[in-house]
Amino acid sequence: MKLLSRALLGLVLPCVLFFLYVRFASSSPSPYFPPPGKIWARFQDTWLFAHVATDVAPSLRNLVVGFSASAVTGVTLGLVLGRVTWLQQLFMPLVHFFRSTPPIMLIPPLVLIVGTGDTSKIAIIFVGSLFPILIATLDGVRSVDPMLTDVARGLRISRLRAISQLYGPAAGPAIFGGLETGLQISVVLMVASEMIAATHGIGYLTMQAQATFDAVGVWSGILLLSVIGFLIAALFKAARSRVLAWHIQMSRVARDR
Repeated sequence: MKLLSRALLGLVLPCVLFFLYVRFASSSPSPYFPPPGKIWARFQDTWLFAHVATDVAPSLRNLVVGFSASAVTGVTLGLVLGRVTWLQQLFMPLVHFFRSTPPIMLIPPLVLIVGTGDTSKIAIIFVGSLFPILIATLDGVRSVDPMLTDVARGLRISRLRAISQLYGPAAGPAIFGGLETGLQISVVLMVASEMIAATHGIGYLTMQAQATFDAVGVWSGILLLSVIGFLIAALFKAARSRVLAWHIQMSRVARDR
């Protein structure tokens, strides 16, 4: 299916939902479901002009820094633990212990330890998204064809070089699966961390609108987060398609046979 056809097909359901919302909001006026025109006007006034530098930019910066740190750390630890057995046996009980804790529950203690500034927001995003990336990378390395290990030993390739040039690319699909999950968690934690002991950010302003029963402000914040989530997902998919082009091509060849 061509790109244009996929894009048009993907717009069908959003257009239907938007039409149904317009009909519902116009037929039965409710303060909790304002008309789209009011939501769009507030979206422009709040998120496109007044609070871009003071709230949107800091939230996105925290997201990028926290997720980038967790991606680098998670992939690196996953590759190492996947190939070094004694390190895996030493650290995996601790990893399973911390990954069993819901990320949202980490917000209060991290706020108490680090404070209410952007550092605590970055730490929350980092810790919450680290373990899905680490586990996915570890599982990807474990599932690598054992023949690669035999080839590395036969060629006397060092362990560090084998991890970076053999096991890393072979585990690429699993790694990107973990990165996608970690990115989704990062977006959730970006908003959630700004709803507790915060003074700025997308989550803070949306929470303030909810506390004052400002339905238009809440819906405009939801609209902004939807746009951000859509753009992030599109950029991630483009990056994954570029990095894993060889894997996608192999999958297409195998499917066409």
